[in-house]
Amino acid sequence: MWKFIIIKIYSKQAGRRFFCEKCEEDFEFKAKQKLTKNSQWRIVDGAYTTMIDRITSLNNPHLLYMEYLQTQVINLLMIPKFFFIPEIIEKRKPLSPTARRAGWIGCNINISNIPKTGRIEIVFEGFKKKPQQVIDEYQKASLIKTNKIENRSWLLDLLSCIENLPVEFNLQDVYRFTNILSIKHPNNNNVEAKIRQQLQILRDKRFIKFIEKGVYRKL
Repeated sequence: MWKFIIIKIYSKQAGRRFFCEKCEEDFEFKAKQKLTKNSQWRIVDGAYTTMIDRITSLNNPHLLYMEYLQTQVINLLMIPKFFFIPEIIEKRKPLSPTARRAGWIGCNINISNIPKTGRIEIVFEGFKKKPQQVIDEYQKASLIKTNKIENRSWLLDLLSCIENLPVEFNLQDVYRFTNILSIKHPNNNNVEAKIRQQLQILRDKRFIKFIEKGVYRKL
């Protein structure tokens, strides 16, 4: 297990942003104490509108999220910035009229709604993963990159659906998620056609492989 002697320093710096000179990428670090075994991965963040603006302008940093217990790191995840979509941002209730910032609306990041591919584990349940495994997982996740937020939402939503299917699946298996996708994308009038289009994109990005007509395999 990893033990951080300076865990208090890490926790005090939660929310701080860091810049990697080697890869020239921004990272935001957040941490919280793990209180229960089945605690939901909701991270308290800042202003709701600011967060949505950052995501939709494709200007958000990568996220490093740590859960700790006393001096032990329990979980350390990296969420690549291209896995952020507005749907994972939950609006909190406005502050009361008597508060110093009355009416201010904050948000939570619900990372449990991010596909497993986008939750890259560096430490899981107290055990550190091998660096090369983490690198391989990031390189695979980076294939999902797209510069259009609407395309990103569709790809990630469909990827989440596929992650709940067996390794080999067919088109009818994916169509079972049509109602869910219709709710998430109410402006689309032909969801099944959109599903087929997104499956082709996921094939081109090497997340799935076409086996035969209407049959696919996860890679």
